[in-house]
Amino acid sequence: MAAIQVAYYESPIGWLEIKASKKGIMAIEYVDEKGEISNRSPLLKKCREQLKEYFEKKRTRFNLPLDLEGSDFQIIVWKELKKIPYGQIITYHELSRRIGDPHSDRAVGYANGQNPVNIVIPCHRVVGKNNKLTGYRGGLWRKKWLLDFEEAFAQKDLFALME
Repeated sequence: MAAIQVAYYESPIGWLEIKASKKGIMAIEYVDEKGEISNRSPLLKKCREQLKEYFEKKRTRFNLPLDLEGSDFQIIVWKELKKIPYGQIITYHELSRRIGDPHSDRAVGYANGQNPVNIVIPCHRVVGKNNKLTGYRGGLWRKKWLLDFEEAFAQKDLFALME
């Protein structure tokens, strides 16, 4: 197994732990605090820079190589998630339709929840029926923050949308 490098980025919504192999970014996860760093990788530096640009509203798309591990179905869902434009949302049903299986809402929701690369693969842009905020491994408050930040619900009260 190749060595995994680790770096941290302090975002406005908490610490992000970034893991990378020589092939690409493997994970971006919310953590409670900064841990031990082993970030000699230029890829981790590039990821931190792109996250910084995102949170400064200077970047709406990421261009980082990814090294994802998941089932074939999960990989299909994650690739489709990357196509959701900045500042837009879709429903789980729409996502299942886009991957060619309009009856797979629950499976799509599960795959969405297993996304290992938060923000870069924008799983926060997927909402439930009637635009309800549902499920986010980082917590619904972070999902709401990200959607507000991207102005995905321009002039709507997201608290009214939470279940």
